[in-house]
This record gives sequence, C-alpha cells and structure tokens, in this order.
Amino acid sequence: MKKNKKSFSDILKAVAEGKIDPVSALHELGALQNPEKLDFVKIDHTRKNRCGFPEFIYGEGKTPEQIIKIIRVISGKKHACLVTRLAEDSAKTILKEFPTASYDRDARVLSIFSGSRKKSKGKILIVTAGTVDIPVALEAKYTAEACGCNAEIVTDVGVAGLHRLLSRLKILHGAKVIIVVAGMEGALPSVIGGLVSCPVIAVPTSAGYGTSLSGLTAMFAMLNSCANGILVTNINNGFGAGCAAARILK
Repeated sequence: MKKNKKSFSDILKAVAEGKIDPVSALHELGALQNPEKLDFVKIDHTRKNRCGFPEFIYGEGKTPEQIIKIIRVISGKKHACLVTRLAEDSAKTILKEFPTASYDRDARVLSIFSGSRKKSKGKILIVTAGTVDIPVALEAKYTAEACGCNAEIVTDVGVAGLHRLLSRLKILHGAKVIIVVAGMEGALPSVIGGLVSCPVIAVPTSAGYGTSLSGLTAMFAMLNSCANGILVTNINNGFGAGCAAARILK
C-alpha cells in the first residue's frame, strides 16, 4: 500500500514531539520539494539543505546557452554558482552575461559568489606535489570555497625534495583537512599521512611519463598507502576532493 505523503506541518509537528530528529526532518522536507525544471535539466535547490552545498554545474558537454540558463536559476536563489570543466571559449560567452563572474583558465572553473557568505571554522589545506598538479588543486580550492570553507594552496612540495615539505610542517599542522594532489608515483599523500593527525584526501593526477598510465599508477599507490586512513578520489577529481573536505569540515 502506498504511504500518504507527509505535509510540512506534519513533519514540523513530529520534530516538536521528538518523533524524528531535525536532520531527518530536513531530508523529508527536501523530498517534498520538486526540482525546478528547465527544458533540459532539473535543478535541485534543496541540495544545500541536505548536503551543505548547493547544486553545482559540470560544464563539459553543456552549451554556453544551457549553462547561462542554469546559472540564472541558481543565482536567483542567492546560491553560489560553480561551473567546473568549462572550456575557455564557453567561459567568454558566459562572462558577457554575468560580468561579476570570475573564470580561472588553468582550473577551467567559473564561479559567482553573491553577497557575504558565512564560512566554516577551520582551514582546508591543498598541497601539490608539483606545479603540473596546480590546475586540479585550484579546482579543489574553488569548490571548497563555494561550499563555504576557507581554503589555501601550498604548491610544489613533492617527494623529490622533502626539505620543501618539511619546511611547511607548521602550516600542515594548522589544517583541519588536507587535500594532497599528486601524479607520477603518487607518494606524497603517504608522506603527509604519516606527519599529521587530520583527515587526508589524496587526489591522483594524470601527470607523468608512460608507466604513470594517465594517473592509474598514482591512484593505485594512494589506494595501497601504508599511512592509515587516507581517502582517495578519482583521477584529476579536485571537485570531488573539495566537496569531501567540506563535508568533513562541516
């Protein structure tokens, strides 16, 4: 038999009577709201209540016109807009419609932050093994900031010169979450994982010569790390790392 849908007042009454907790109520309230429909997409405005960050836009494969329509709807709700994997030509078209937006060509990220945003306490530190890993690190940084977090990048401290990393121990120990972005053999997350007590998220990149196998070698090394408790994202997935770090910090 199909259950009757609870109304808003039913859910709020259940919270007041202690029958359900506030977090469960938020999930149920979110489920009662239908996504906003355009002719080609359904926009999930309740994601911020459920997950702590708004609907983001994966730019690859979408036309500039489609992205413009989505941004108008999201920004209309005063939510942060973040478009990842966006080609520069598409970004130029979108920037004409939204002059307050900013685009980072290296990260391929376009962002619009409207008004003042309350940021989470604590800092997410993003560390790169090499300069070539910076675009993925920037994607993680912009994502974390769109989620309302403080984020900072430390670059080029890979294992080929450990003195560079050891000179940054103070900043490593001041972070609440560390995202480590590395290609080649992917060793840096293991080193950092053995130096800090906070959560460490490893992001393998596709940087490296032949047997790096477009990031597979780094990913397998991170998955097999002897530094306990390191979390690993998909290859080049700075966005996923930024979201995961925000969830941890919040």
